[in-house]
Amino acid sequence: MAQQHITLISYGYFGKQLLEQIAEAVRQEFKFPVNFKESHLDLSEFFDPGRRQYNGNKILHKLDSLAMPDSLKTIGLFSVDLFIPILTYIFGQAVLNGQTGIASLYRLSNERYGIEPDEKLLPERFTKEVIHELGHTFGLIHCMTPTCVMRSSTYVEDIDQKNRNICHLCREKLPPVIPYKIVG
Repeated sequence: MAQQHITLISYGYFGKQLLEQIAEAVRQEFKFPVNFKESHLDLSEFFDPGRRQYNGNKILHKLDSLAMPDSLKTIGLFSVDLFIPILTYIFGQAVLNGQTGIASLYRLSNERYGIEPDEKLLPERFTKEVIHELGHTFGLIHCMTPTCVMRSSTYVEDIDQKNRNICHLCREKLPPVIPYKIVG
């Protein structure tokens, strides 16, 4: 039987260094190997011309229908502006207790807000977003602990205030499939 792993699928170009940084953080947080895939998805069917954004619900549903049975969890990585009908924009989304999630780099760069680029901050934000969405796939809901990666993020500054780790309260809620060793 193949070892369980988490799969990151890039839909678009992401630098190798960025993907490796995210993979290492995911490995450290969830204790599973991480595999990469590159794929293509025609996003035109998910584009809403009135909003000039891409419907995250529809992309997530599509990705969920393409889920790989050999992967424990799958996160699609995008660089487009995502929304869901009840929100102006989202950084990512996942199926709670499901197999799939999505995360987008689009609104995570300083340049989007008229601020100087920060080559360290952008990958850190994206890494936190991927870990956050994976947390949802493992059944975690939003946390009230200010530094927990599972805290809700409405603005990019909210992401900056969080750590990239799941807090001890959320860690205790993770299913037994996560091979954590809780000491003391």
